Amino acid sequence: MKLDVNVLRYLSKDEFRVLTAVEMGMKNHEIVPAELIDRIAGLKTGGAYKNIRTLLRHKLVHHDSTKYDGYRLTNLGYDFLAIKTMVNRGLIVGVGRQIGVGKESDIFEVVAEDGQTLALKLHRLGRTSFRAVKSKRDYLKHRSSFNWLYLSRLAALKEFAFMKALHEHGFPTPKAVDWNRHCVLMTLVPGYPLVQVKELKNPALVFDTVISLIVRLAEHGLIHCDFNEFNLLIDDDEKVTMIDFPQMVSISHRNAESYFDRDVDCIYKFFLKRFNYVPGGNARTLQGIDNNVDEDDTRPDFENLARTAGALDKELAASGFTHQNQEDLDQ
Repeated sequence: MKLDVNVLRYLSKDEFRVLTAVEMGMKNHEIVPAELIDRIAGLKTGGAYKNIRTLLRHKLVHHDSTKYDGYRLTNLGYDFLAIKTMVNRGLIVGVGRQIGVGKESDIFEVVAEDGQTLALKLHRLGRTSFRAVKSKRDYLKHRSSFNWLYLSRLAALKEFAFMKALHEHGFPTPKAVDWNRHCVLMTLVPGYPLVQVKELKNPALVFDTVISLIVRLAEHGLIHCDFNEFNLLIDDDEKVTMIDFPQMVSISHRNAESYFDRDVDCIYKFFLKRFNYVPGGNARTLQGIDNNVDEDDTRPDFENLARTAGALDKELAASGFTHQNQEDLDQ
């Protein structure tokens, strides 16, 4: 669903109140009865019903009568609530073009009060093209019910916490500004996704920089789990910035070694395919590294890193993401 913020400018205070009432009702209801929305909103008799019609017209809520008559919040409605909060906090004054789209997020340019251009990332766990999250990631375990908006909120909180902690430890990441609901506001990093780059002036230096980031993360007790050419930005000076952190895990995770090896393999394979580069300058064919990407001594060793790894638990908790949040995501 396209994000059209022009509608947001003309929504009344009562309409936002009803939209918020639907959100509050969804804490305990998959579909929120109209009577409950009316009670939560606390408007004069009939006020909630009139405003619901406006929200339906703009596709901010969805009417559902399969089990019983009620309404639920749409992704667009959740977007409006988050953006409205950012505006009320004085963080942004305008939303610009969409600059990125992923399997579980959308990214937009936004303008701050001082005219600075920032990036707003909206998490979209459960979008139609990503329903396989239920099987690919162990978010649900044995639960039969779930709320995609709640999971998106947890993913945004996790990304904000990790980005904030990593930036404070000197990692090349965007600076986390704030978060609300399922959105994260961050500085806009100049550059292009590495996957779009066809040629590098110094592929060896960029390769070493990228691999050293994987190692540094492990030394701090973290595995990225999705470290590839899609989640690395590079500018004209070939400075690398890493992005996208909701899937990060601790180095003590039971699958940490396989995630670590997968991150390393992705970089080795990409640099060979795209830039015909491998460490040491030895020419190799892709077929020779399909199963075991590299055999040389420069490949990072997970076991050595795991023995001396630190932890960012205190910093992450200070940024708002707790062990209980992680347990909720895992479930």
